[in-house]
Amino acid sequence: MLPSQTEIDAADRRARTWAWPSPGALPIGSDAHRDAACQMFRDTFNPYKPSVIEWPTLEPEALQRLTSLPIWDIAVSTENKARARMRAYGETLSDPAWREAIIQNGWEENRHREVLSHLVTSYGIKLAPEPPDDVPADREWGYLVTGYSECIDSFFAFGLFELARRSGFFPEALVDTFEPVIQEEARHILLFANWLAWQRRQLRPLARIRFELRVVRVWIFLAMERIGIARGMDAGEKAPDNNFTMTGSAAVSDVNISPLGLMAICLAENDRRFAGYDPRLLRPTTTPTLARLAVWVGGVLRRFGRRQPLQTAA
Repeated sequence: MLPSQTEIDAADRRARTWAWPSPGALPIGSDAHRDAACQMFRDTFNPYKPSVIEWPTLEPEALQRLTSLPIWDIAVSTENKARARMRAYGETLSDPAWREAIIQNGWEENRHREVLSHLVTSYGIKLAPEPPDDVPADREWGYLVTGYSECIDSFFAFGLFELARRSGFFPEALVDTFEPVIQEEARHILLFANWLAWQRRQLRPLARIRFELRVVRVWIFLAMERIGIARGMDAGEKAPDNNFTMTGSAAVSDVNISPLGLMAICLAENDRRFAGYDPRLLRPTTTPTLARLAVWVGGVLRRFGRRQPLQTAA
């Protein structure tokens, strides 16, 4: 039975705010920390179904803007890959709380894929043949790559989505339809950030060193992927163009905005998206920290550039 619109609206509100009922600290790596992160994921679940989404009718100009976005093949493929990798890793876990939460995360990624599939069908967008599920033999590696990739992509997606909303480049009804999907990505990376911190605390010193070296490898892989030189490093697969989330402002807005201006919007949206969740849960920090540093350095350079050179006597 499909949920009613009233139920969907109530679930959407619940998906944005959550607090662990027990007072006091949540020591990182403790059972309480794990239980809070996994309970957050259960309690904030939104039962919307792709089949109940009513895609708005678009005027020809808006339809052209939507169908010309160079993201649909990679978006569907990425969600399919995330679904397979999260489920595969979750099935290896002996801890029942994390196992349930991460497998549910994979189920929600599949739902994102269904949403995108319904969208491209509704608007007549043609996709390339979808590649098969990609599950590396090393399932932890696959989960780490997927989790960190989502942290990067979601950060920029928050800002691009807000830029699209402000500019009116796409109809408000279309933006509102996608809103629950964007917020769901915040839940996903919140779960990943807390799993990552919890997992680190479970490891003995030598295992922790190996794990941290693996994390460094993940960041190197993702950096190379995003500058277009990763080839054959991930299950022999040609790396797709994942740079849209960092360079796509012109595709979602007719406002001329600098990269640093976009980062400022991303930072504000990132803070807003996470504001409703218990502050004792950890947030993803690496991409926001790098963005804040870039914005700060950019501000310093602009102020320095505006200074007038000293005049010397002839």
